[in-house]
Amino acid sequence: VRLQAFGGGLVQTGGSLRLSCAASGRASAEYAMAWFRQASGKEREFAAGISGNGLNTYYTDSVKGRFTISRDNAKNSLYLQMNSLKSEDTAVYYCAAGRRYGTTKTYDYVYWGQGTLVTVSS
Repeated sequence: VRLQAFGGGLVQTGGSLRLSCAASGRASAEYAMAWFRQASGKEREFAAGISGNGLNTYYTDSVKGRFTISRDNAKNSLYLQMNSLKSEDTAVYYCAAGRRYGTTKTYDYVYWGQGTLVTVSS
């Protein structure tokens, strides 16, 4: 599975942005998927995850109520709608795919996209 994330950019505090991740190769519906993020000088952290069929989602506390993860398996695509953005959301965002739904650990994800930078300016 090859993943490519895109849609990042510069946005003002309180604004919105939608990230996309295109998957190619083996059927993406076989995999749970997630968005991770990594701020400068910090470790990569989990942001949101979704089950293979798209029916179950989970979020880290800091993004609950502001971010929405979704997927369209017919289009082999993963999305992250980000609203009410804060300066602390500034990071490189990565999409990832793995066999195990419900995990927030990077080592549980086998495939990674190249990352897309989101910068939230105050």
